[in-house]
Amino acid sequence: MSARPYDGKLGIVTGGSRGIGAAVVRRLAAKGCNLLIAYTSSSSEQPTQALISELTSTYQIQATLVQADLASPAAASATILQAAKDFYASYNASSPFRVDILINNAGVSSNQTMNDPQKGEIQAEEFERVYAVNVLAPLLLTQAVAPFLPKDRSGRIVSVSSVSSSIGYQGQSVYAGSKAAVEAMTRTWSRELATRATVNCVNPGPAWGDMYAEAGETFWKINQPYVDAAPLAEYDGEEYVLAQLNGHAEQERFDKIVREGMGGRRPGFTKEIAGTIDMLCSEESGWTTGSVICANGGMKMSIA
Repeated sequence: MSARPYDGKLGIVTGGSRGIGAAVVRRLAAKGCNLLIAYTSSSSEQPTQALISELTSTYQIQATLVQADLASPAAASATILQAAKDFYASYNASSPFRVDILINNAGVSSNQTMNDPQKGEIQAEEFERVYAVNVLAPLLLTQAVAPFLPKDRSGRIVSVSSVSSSIGYQGQSVYAGSKAAVEAMTRTWSRELATRATVNCVNPGPAWGDMYAEAGETFWKINQPYVDAAPLAEYDGEEYVLAQLNGHAEQERFDKIVREGMGGRRPGFTKEIAGTIDMLCSEESGWTTGSVICANGGMKMSIA
């Protein structure tokens, strides 16, 4: 088995500048994948460029970035596709353009109950904001990429949903609904694109490197019954857990927050979630499609 099974392949990762997206980028690059990383805000340009410099130097891959605001899905999809074509031609002009891997990772959150005591009623504008990025953007981008997928079913599409789609978090009518839509589209796409690619989805729970530490105690308390049921979330200072964090200060911060604020039940690490996504991109995953793969430490378990 090759240590670089994605050599020569082109992958597109949305929201690839931080969090789960950056962890996915790192895993794909380590296995030889050439990468187009899409980011939204200008503040992400410098860290994305730094990430690209690190990966191209370390793994001798081709990589570039493109800024595209997925809040305007049609324009963003066109921008990303054109950037992918230009990027591919820059290192492989003699071959027809092809996209091997698409990771629909970018998303926005929303936490508001109906008739929320602090935030008031959920407005149509909030629904439209979230669904534009979380639903319409992956739909239009997948549609744009579809004609350029491999013709031998070796293509891989993985979208990032959330455990929120299925366990009934309070305050997540809009967000959970958007992620449930992603899961429904995944099943549809798996049939429409069956001759070209496998299409799957992962449903992470809370992730330490993805703003969860800043979510605050109110949300942690809402989340507590769900993480209490997650067998892999149990934490009591294990060294192998702390080893996944960068430096002593971060380890101390993690340990304090998890013990004192999260009831000794830890969130996942972005690299753990990225590992599941990487698995779904592999040749060995070729008999898995239309599935929502649980990547949440057991908060949600599924056999269907």
